[in-house]
Amino acid sequence: MTDMAEVYARACAVIPGGVSSPVRAFGSVGGTPVFLASASGPHVVDVFGRTYVDLVCSWGPALLGHAHPEVVAAVTDAAARGLSFGAPTTAEVELAELIRGRVPSAEKVRFTSTGTEATMTAIRVARGATGRDVIVKFAGCYHGHSDALLAAAGSGVATAGLPGSAGVTRAAASDTLVLPYNDVAALEAAFAERGDDIACVITEAAPANMGVVPPAPGFNAAIRALTSAHGALMISDEVLTGFRVGPAGWWGLESDEAAGWTPDLVTFGKVVGGGMPLAALGGPAALMDLLAPLGPVYQAGTLSGNPLATAAGIATLRLADDAVYAHVDRVSAELQDEVAAALDAAGVAHRVQRAGNLFSVFFGEHAAGEGVANYAAAQRQEAFRYTAFFHAMLDAGVALPPSVYEAWFLSSAHDDAAMGRIAAALPAAARAAASAVAPTPA
Repeated sequence: MTDMAEVYARACAVIPGGVSSPVRAFGSVGGTPVFLASASGPHVVDVFGRTYVDLVCSWGPALLGHAHPEVVAAVTDAAARGLSFGAPTTAEVELAELIRGRVPSAEKVRFTSTGTEATMTAIRVARGATGRDVIVKFAGCYHGHSDALLAAAGSGVATAGLPGSAGVTRAAASDTLVLPYNDVAALEAAFAERGDDIACVITEAAPANMGVVPPAPGFNAAIRALTSAHGALMISDEVLTGFRVGPAGWWGLESDEAAGWTPDLVTFGKVVGGGMPLAALGGPAALMDLLAPLGPVYQAGTLSGNPLATAAGIATLRLADDAVYAHVDRVSAELQDEVAAALDAAGVAHRVQRAGNLFSVFFGEHAAGEGVANYAAAQRQEAFRYTAFFHAMLDAGVALPPSVYEAWFLSSAHDDAAMGRIAAALPAAARAAASAVAPTPA
């Protein structure tokens, strides 16, 4: 193989779309996906040896940078003892204790292999606890690809322009109410009409799958108050934000501001597995003990709590100290300012939005003037400008998320040299965004 197009063609011959997760296919930015061979620190290397500064960070898990030596050593040691046992291990106990130490409301923790499984299980617990069927989610929030949660889901679904998914039956989706994000009145109306039917409200603690759209002040607290008043559960999905935006995730940031809300159940993923396939849900013992083998809510998984994944998670959480979060917060803030300055200099209307150290860019006059508070506003942006911006950055050796609807990620390994390379690429990318032309409607 002599170029990336050949690699992609080979992949397409045996893998649907040539990828194992849709957003990787570059569908919303065009061009040929970049196939990677290795990664280290703030860099990824493609199959032809070209190095890029990485702002994807494996979609979040690489908080410490890629292939951190201590995390690799922990996984290597675990692998030498066996790849999978199908039996309990003390590593699961240790990781659960680390999670509870950071998020005290997670009195007990159940491990799964994916965030999709974690959110699916949390909803099953909520239904089992309440005896109700209806769930409420918000348009643009992504909670994995289980049937009931794909409606107006953001992320890869938004990238493909799909309202949901073929193969999801009406029956599977009929008990899901989809409301606009950041709209307390809509949530109040839903509870007024169907409060006795609603088992739970599930929300991204700080959405980052329709671009970064932080909760309005008091919005999460309003969810907490309404669910409590009506006997429903609040599920806070921190698969993306958990242990990335701070030691206790987004809940930790809001609780530091005396927001006064605590979810019933919280889901974790990404960072908690240190880059390995691992996710979790946690909550009060009274709820978590509804799970089998103690209770009637069934969940199982042969590879749940896999010893390699738990080893990576333990090492990552131990290493993710205050200095790590301070560094990531600092370089993220610097990059946000640099992106905004470059786009301003090129005359590109835009809005940079942040949630902790996560951020993304929305293009267009509406976003610049009004900001983006929900999925409908996110969809009104001039996404075509991101296509030009993305490819200019890629050509300069900087790998951005291949979708305008995704967050940008940094790590504690992003040093001055890496940040300098990103800064050097921004002016030309901003000019490319400025000169981009909207596609002609079909």
